[in-house]
Amino acid sequence: MTFDSLGIDSRILTALKNQGYTTPTPIQQQSIPVLLDGYDLLGTAQTGTGKTAAFTIPIIQHLLNDPTPKRREIRALVVTPTRELALQVAENAKRYSAGTGLRTAVIFGGVGQNPQVEQLKNGVDYLVATPGRLLDLHNQGFIDLRQLTHFVLDEADQMLDMGFIHDIRKLLKIIPQKRQSLFFSATMPKVIVELSSQILKSNYKQVRIAVEKPTAERVTQAVYYVAKNDKPTLLLELLKDMEGSVLVFGRTKHGCDKVVRILTQKGVKAAAIHGNKSQNARQNALNSFKDGSLKVLIATDIAARGIDISGLEYVINYELPNIAETYVHRIGRTGRADASGASISFCAADERAYLKDIEKLINLNIPLMEDHPFAEAANAEWAVPENRIPAKQGQGQRQPQRQPQGRSSKPTGSKPEGGNRGGGYKKRR
Repeated sequence: MTFDSLGIDSRILTALKNQGYTTPTPIQQQSIPVLLDGYDLLGTAQTGTGKTAAFTIPIIQHLLNDPTPKRREIRALVVTPTRELALQVAENAKRYSAGTGLRTAVIFGGVGQNPQVEQLKNGVDYLVATPGRLLDLHNQGFIDLRQLTHFVLDEADQMLDMGFIHDIRKLLKIIPQKRQSLFFSATMPKVIVELSSQILKSNYKQVRIAVEKPTAERVTQAVYYVAKNDKPTLLLELLKDMEGSVLVFGRTKHGCDKVVRILTQKGVKAAAIHGNKSQNARQNALNSFKDGSLKVLIATDIAARGIDISGLEYVINYELPNIAETYVHRIGRTGRADASGASISFCAADERAYLKDIEKLINLNIPLMEDHPFAEAANAEWAVPENRIPAKQGQGQRQPQRQPQGRSSKPTGSKPEGGNRGGGYKKRR
């Protein structure tokens, strides 16, 4: 299948070719025909598989087929959980609709509203927004959704994780009942299924891609057992052998800032992005990371699904996430499209239950890198009983084995190179 065979407007095809798109990804192959036929859609696919194009291309087609009203009004709305993802979706929509005359705008909080209001006053066909700013501007009378024909809820599971469920319910009372609705989520827990039933028509179609393999196949994975106090030094050791940009994930804003201070003191150019940073600071850091002038970007999970960087090779989980699905989203920042990538995780004694949950989700024992300078200290930390994570409510006490069984010391899909710092990660050719 090619994009040419899908019956898409020639202007969209030209825009796609200018972006180097020729063959649709599986989520695009299955979703685009369904959406062109006007059905609602529930889509599940791992991050980095081309979901944005899967819903944006048919929406643009529908907007082109309908006569443009004399006064431009919002006809398509995409709601995303984070500013970074909103910017990314809007940028892609502009690229796919280049040459069509359609106008795309993006609105989000954390910045002044006046420039966004001016865009809205000039007329918008395709709006991308975060929930809070969207409802705020609607309440002020700057957003009129009465002519809306297409509604997309993107990354719905993260939307709920971030506490936006009440905003979404408010939004559903505002938008027209007669619309095409698209509901995309990387995971599909029960609460997401229940929410989708409130949004989609009863005859909706469902597309599920690679749900049995939630981690990108091209991403090699490895884990280091390391004491908490040794994490900064291990990170510095690994960075010495890594060429190009490295995305590092932490769990807290304070923790991310602390890592930046440590790296900066050692001469490594780094910056953090999280909820306490202004939008300008976050965008400047992200732009520097993309253009290569910033080697290391430290991020909380607010950025896990909003960063799309071509060729990003390394993701480091400095702190393991306490929600297993988040691990999948994090490592999905690398190994995108046809690229390869590597995920390296640091696991302290009080994080091993998180590791167990992650391995259960992805159905894989992540290879353990045992040959590194901090392995002995890690084993000593784990031997202290109070360093074990308490069992979750309703479960028995977790008792991970102190000595890993059946683990390889090689990263998945790659060969370790002897003599390297921290177990041997070098730039792959």
